[in-house]
Amino acid sequence: MNYRHIYHAGNLGDVLKHIVLGVIIDYLKKKDAPFRIMDTHAGVGLYDLTSEKAQKTGEWQQGVGKIIDADIPADVEAVLEPWLSVVRELNPQGGVNLYPGSPEIARSLLRQQDRLTLTELHPLDFDELTENFGGDKKVKVIELDAWLALGSFVPPKERRGAVLIDPAFEVEDEFDRLAEGAIRGYKRWQTGTYALWYPIKERKAVQKLVARLEDAGVKNVLALELSAGRISPEAPMRSSGMVVINPPWTLASSMKTALPWVCDTLAQGEGAMWSVEQVISE
Repeated sequence: MNYRHIYHAGNLGDVLKHIVLGVIIDYLKKKDAPFRIMDTHAGVGLYDLTSEKAQKTGEWQQGVGKIIDADIPADVEAVLEPWLSVVRELNPQGGVNLYPGSPEIARSLLRQQDRLTLTELHPLDFDELTENFGGDKKVKVIELDAWLALGSFVPPKERRGAVLIDPAFEVEDEFDRLAEGAIRGYKRWQTGTYALWYPIKERKAVQKLVARLEDAGVKNVLALELSAGRISPEAPMRSSGMVVINPPWTLASSMKTALPWVCDTLAQGEGAMWSVEQVISE
């Protein structure tokens, strides 16, 4: 309950997470039928990077700050465009003072017929989330534990869409809860896309996550990783990943196009790397 995303908004983890979210939503929009995005750990949805809290860590400077005004190759720009279009719209003066969390990125990219469900348990963040999104008819804001939400709000009535699951990872068993939550949701809605974000401090936890998904019968899982430097349990987070269940068929090729440039741009020394791997077959 102590986690506040303002300290981490726009960091290298957000860069990976939000590029992937943008690609997923862009793919869903290729069909006219409505879809729903569910964000299980919504936070407040919009972050002032000039605030004292954001300036205290300055993590965004090693993330979106390195990308927003960079000279981006055209093919990479096409992949980053859904995400960056939202960032740029909030910062018409250039640079980045306001940063959109996943809820704002999703809301900005949705069409009139699409819907967004946001759940948040932190009382202060929920109040701010409600203030930011409560008046939008396309958005449902719910004060609820994310893991309960996965058992209650899938499948959506639209039967198309995606679930973003990005816990704070402040408790030791978060990888276990991530696996359990994803499996619970998948069993209720096997055709949905599930995007699970995680920090990488050591490999065993990630390997165990994938193994638990496979043992539960989950099919078609893509793993994406982005590291700015060597990983270490003691060092600040320099690496994160996502496993995407039922990914759009375009996601792997899009990330293979974008991640080499993003990795080079965000690199902080030796050990910078990226990977795109199908870890569980269809």
